[in-house]
Amino acid sequence: MTKVFIDGSAGTTGLRIAERLAERRDIALITLPEAQRKDPKRRREALNMADIAFLCLPDGAAIEAAAWVENPATAVIDTSTAHRVSPGWAYGFPELNGQRARICASKRIANPGCHASGFIALVAPLVDAGLLERDALLTCTSLTGYSGGGKKMIAEYRADDAPPAFASPRQYGLTQSHKHLPEMQKICMLDASPVFMPIVDDYYSGMEVTVPVFVEQLKGTADDVRAVYRSVYTGPVVRYVESPDESGFLAANALSGYDDMEVSVLGNEARILLTARFDNLGKGASGAAIQNMNLLMGIDETTGLKIKEDLA
Repeated sequence: MTKVFIDGSAGTTGLRIAERLAERRDIALITLPEAQRKDPKRRREALNMADIAFLCLPDGAAIEAAAWVENPATAVIDTSTAHRVSPGWAYGFPELNGQRARICASKRIANPGCHASGFIALVAPLVDAGLLERDALLTCTSLTGYSGGGKKMIAEYRADDAPPAFASPRQYGLTQSHKHLPEMQKICMLDASPVFMPIVDDYYSGMEVTVPVFVEQLKGTADDVRAVYRSVYTGPVVRYVESPDESGFLAANALSGYDDMEVSVLGNEARILLTARFDNLGKGASGAAIQNMNLLMGIDETTGLKIKEDLA
């Protein structure tokens, strides 16, 4: 029985992890009484008792909690931004070349950011295959449901007196300093961060990330890109989908409630749209964390995950 502790179980990511783990019979969940949930001493004890600890905390608190772990047998999966580009931490996107082995061998896993997951899924394999140069200047648009903003944003969107602006898509990260940009650049081995346009809209969850490229930016064609994705993304969690057919539309909430991701190549032979669809709380957060936990446990990585393809 694997002992698991979720530090920060009251947030959206922690709650989804706890929900998925509640159905497991191979997990013993370490919990603290409500009165002790923020007690540093009790949290420290729980972290060091665990075989696997999830940090679902703000960055500063995650750095502090990670430093508390002294038990060499305890593996830490940090869902914050704090360690995603830190030395000694494995980046928790196992579908990338060689990354699954690094995760399995590590005691420190940095769970990817939601927007970053889509961008990296689309760009990293192309750089690795030589279809995109490292000095490529890219743009990225990412549409997300409001649950990505956590409990505060969820409450704001669901309030009876929510302002009219909340009924329309709202772009943010306007200063081009979004916290996911460092990992987007580093993991894709790019010389420069993309121009990044995140947008939040009035629906609960689901994410659609698009990276547009002109064929002149590629050392190949759209078909070459498709071939790379077909080779890299064979499932079960991330898969290549030839042509999502929604009568000419592409819904960002298509995988809401699920833990997998669909990658596609749209557009035409001159102007190409690379797209990734997933749930910002699934493969963009909690689902990815549980997938990484399963890898550390040495079991089927989809255990406890909700995979849409399984229901097709």
